[in-house]
Amino acid sequence: MRLSELPFGHEAAVNTVEDATPTDPIAVRLRDLGFVAGERVRIVARGPIGADPLLIQIGFTRFALRRSEAARVMVEPLAAS
Repeated sequence: MRLSELPFGHEAAVNTVEDATPTDPIAVRLRDLGFVAGERVRIVARGPIGADPLLIQIGFTRFALRRSEAARVMVEPLAAS
């Protein structure tokens, strides 16, 4: 599933970041920010208009991502604890 499709408040583990082009700068930046395989992520807030941007928490850091950017991150939902 894509990070942009993850239900609000649910936790997931990053599988991969998809590249739109061979040298996709956004995908490279997402990986540099910590969106790497195995990292836990969750959506903590959504923007007021069209749910854009998304506030994503990865570790102790939060990032505002456009839905199109979050759609590049493939995740595996984790069971609720």
